[in-house]
Amino acid sequence: MKKIPKPAVGDYAPYFQNYMNQVPEDGNLLTHLKDIQKEMEQLVLSLPEEKLTYRYAEGKWTIKDILVHLMDAERIFIYRALRFARADETPLAGFDENVYVPVANADARKIKSILKEGITLRASTIEFIKTLDRKALKRKGLSNNNPITVLTLVNLVYGHQRHHMNIIKERYL
Repeated sequence: MKKIPKPAVGDYAPYFQNYMNQVPEDGNLLTHLKDIQKEMEQLVLSLPEEKLTYRYAEGKWTIKDILVHLMDAERIFIYRALRFARADETPLAGFDENVYVPVANADARKIKSILKEGITLRASTIEFIKTLDRKALKRKGLSNNNPITVLTLVNLVYGHQRHHMNIIKERYL
């Protein structure tokens, strides 16, 4: 399978460091993206509905909220990667997940629907990443007023999901 390296420290804004710390060093990003998706599905399907809509504190997200947030973020990361990989140098705005989550109505959705959407999205993400050559992975753009490479963006998909899975295990279970 195609090797996708982890970006070097300094190739991304400092606030992404926690996510990058989650990414394995072996370059097997495509395999890890498949595996973490399966791991998330198994975890979520093992939980009763009341756990999926549980908030560990006032104003915190539910597990369903987190799942939809992960999909929103993945779409945005990959959209940015597409733009920059295609040499589009238009600066891209950031997004506020705290605006997105409440209006996504994740708790009203069936978990099977959320998971089906996530599986479909991840398959599309992986197929897109497979198309990126070294030159495309090195291209960069400006996102949320910070320079970022395509390589960083595709690795963020994994690092961001692992970060949230750790939070689910530590604070929800």
